[in-house]
Amino acid sequence: MAPLGTPCPTFELTDIISGRIVKDADFTGRPLLVMFICNHCPFVVHIQEELGRLAHDYSAREAGIVGICSNDAESYPADAPPRMSEMAHQQGWQFPYLHDSTQNVARSFGAACTPDFFIFDSGHRLAYRGQLDESRPKNGLQVTGSDVRNAIDALLAGKSPEARQLPSMGCNIKWRAESQSH
Repeated sequence: MAPLGTPCPTFELTDIISGRIVKDADFTGRPLLVMFICNHCPFVVHIQEELGRLAHDYSAREAGIVGICSNDAESYPADAPPRMSEMAHQQGWQFPYLHDSTQNVARSFGAACTPDFFIFDSGHRLAYRGQLDESRPKNGLQVTGSDVRNAIDALLAGKSPEARQLPSMGCNIKWRAESQSH
């Protein structure tokens, strides 16, 4: 896991919903939640409604939110931009859903799985990296987003998130064969 305090890696990716370019600099001066997600992972499917609620609840409270899909779209066509757009529209997501076709952004963040969550403070230093909450497919726990929500709430209140941060669990990012050695 990346050390807390690490600067936010720069990114400039296309939002498959609006077609516009979205950059980390678009969120300067406010906390930023970066979610590595995809369409087909059962762990992401399990939490997809909560992702929409997060955007609804925090966009109005001055926190930026982006979703990034870095999976190899050639080998996993369910994660290709047309399908990403379908899922975002079906879910009513109100956050940019970005396509990382080179997988360079996922590598720069040290993202390992979907879902994987990184929260940066208003100075864009890493304040949280880890799980959404304790819910997993078939474990019977309600999806609340509590770990991510508590971290964002702390930042918006001018505090640091809890030091105890648990890594996210999910499906490995689907790297292109030539990307695995990088």
